[in-house]
Parts: sequence; C-alpha cells; structure tokens
Amino acid sequence: MSRAPAISRRALLAGGLASGIAGLSSMPARAASTPASRAATLDWALLETLLALGHPPVAATELVQFRAIAVEPPVPDGVADLGLRGLPNLETLLLARPDVIFNSSFYAALEPRLSRIAPVESFTLYQPGRPPYAPMVEMTGAVAARLDLAGRAEAFLAAATTRFAALTARLGAGNRPVLAVNFGDARHVRVFGFDSMIGEAMPRIGLANGWDGPTSYSAAAPVGLEALAPHGEAWIASVGPVPPDVATGLARNPFWQALPAVKAGRVLWLDPVDPFGALPSALRFARLLTEALERARTVGGG
Repeated sequence: MSRAPAISRRALLAGGLASGIAGLSSMPARAASTPASRAATLDWALLETLLALGHPPVAATELVQFRAIAVEPPVPDGVADLGLRGLPNLETLLLARPDVIFNSSFYAALEPRLSRIAPVESFTLYQPGRPPYAPMVEMTGAVAARLDLAGRAEAFLAAATTRFAALTARLGAGNRPVLAVNFGDARHVRVFGFDSMIGEAMPRIGLANGWDGPTSYSAAAPVGLEALAPHGEAWIASVGPVPPDVATGLARNPFWQALPAVKAGRVLWLDPVDPFGALPSALRFARLLTEALERARTVGGG
C-alpha cells in the first residue's frame, strides 16, 4: 500500500494563507463610506498619523525600526509587526483582520494582494517639486473620516498649528537660515529642500531653509560636503540617525573642517526623525530643532 507524500508545515501554512485570502476575496467588500475600526498600514507616515489620532493600527511594518527612527508617537503593545515595508507578512496581516489597509504610493505595487485581504486606501504625500504639507493635512482628515474620527483630526490639526506657533515664539525673529542634512557618510549628505517634510516644517517655526538648490525626490541627491560651502551664513542641522563612523571621518575631513558653519560652531546634532513622515514627524523635527537652537544660544552660538 503506497503512502501519501508528506506535507510540510510550511506548505500547510502557505495553503491556508492562500485559501484564506481567496475566501476573503469572495466576501463583499466593506463600502468605503462605512466607518472602519480595524486599520492596518505599511507606511510609517500613516502609522504615526493613526497613533496621533489615538487609534493604533492592528498591524504595521518594521516596528523596531520605527521606534528607533520615527520614535514618536509611541507604538503601544498589541500592534502586530508585519515585517518589511516592501515585503510585508501577508499571513500576519490576514490574521490581524483589518477592515481597511492604509497604503502609500511607495508600496502601490502591493495593492492587488492587499486588496484581497481588506479594502485599500492609498495616499501620495511625496512627489518631486510638490510641498507635502497640504497633502499631510488632507491625508490626516481622510484617514480620520474613514475611521469616524473627524473630531480627533480637527483637534490634532488645531493642536499642531498651536505647537508650531509656540515654537515660532520661542525662537523669535532674526534667525539664520538652516541647512538640514542627513549624513550618508563622512563625505556626503542629503540636503532637505522645499518639497520635503523637513523643508516644510522650518518656515512654520519662522526659519528659512538655507538650501535653495535643486532637489531630487524631497531632498537633494547625495552631494559632497563642499556643496554646503556657499551657504556660509547658515546653521547646519544634522538630522539623525548618523552612521557610526561619521564622527571619526569628519574629524579627518578637510572639507568639513573648512566649512564656515563648522569653523563658527554653527552645527546642530538632532536625534533621529523620519524624513518621510507626516505631521507628527514635522512637529518632532520642529521641536528638536528649536531645542537645539536654544541650547546653542546659551553657549554663545549664533
């Protein structure tokens, strides 16, 4: 009597996932006008927005990295980690039973598979040459409306306006421009332009963006440190995280040492910020930059 071939646990799981998704695809989709309660997301800008609205998702991606780079709002226990943003664990997503999946244009290629689990609503915050602040506000309102949280969105947006105004008052007038950069290594940086979240946050606290050069997808393509030299009157604000070997490399880099801002002591080192975040990241960056400038003033920087 022949024996049936052995079936591995991996094959069983894969088959269960496939049949589960297939079953869901045959179910009537929740109408977009019907408020959802169980949201999931692949995108950190949407994750931080859900957290700011007081409505944590049932599942999101790369939570360990989010806690280290985006930092805030804090992610509570109980949010399932879907793994990589570009390659989420669909089995975990299925088991989380979302009513809606909020996605961004960064991960649009995944939408056919995601839509077999739950309705997908996608947003585009970042496009070259387009300031992202208005899309951030619109996305916040749309997410809140989908979850029947319009009142929370109104309160959050009003509070954001108040917080930006308070930071503006703390800094006062007559401030130097700021070059906000992100180090790739000890010789190259990305500089954030007008079409970045960081570039949008600075004028909201009364600061001019010192970078008026071209941008490439929300920040200048990696440039050599010498590209900062023409902006000698500006502060340089390094937005974390910073690669671990950068400090040693900068100490030996003559281009860095010769920059006017470095020679004058006008360099600020900020904690990590997600440069492709939404309003919570913009508020975090604005607060960190304000605090760094205040500290610099107390030691005579200027």
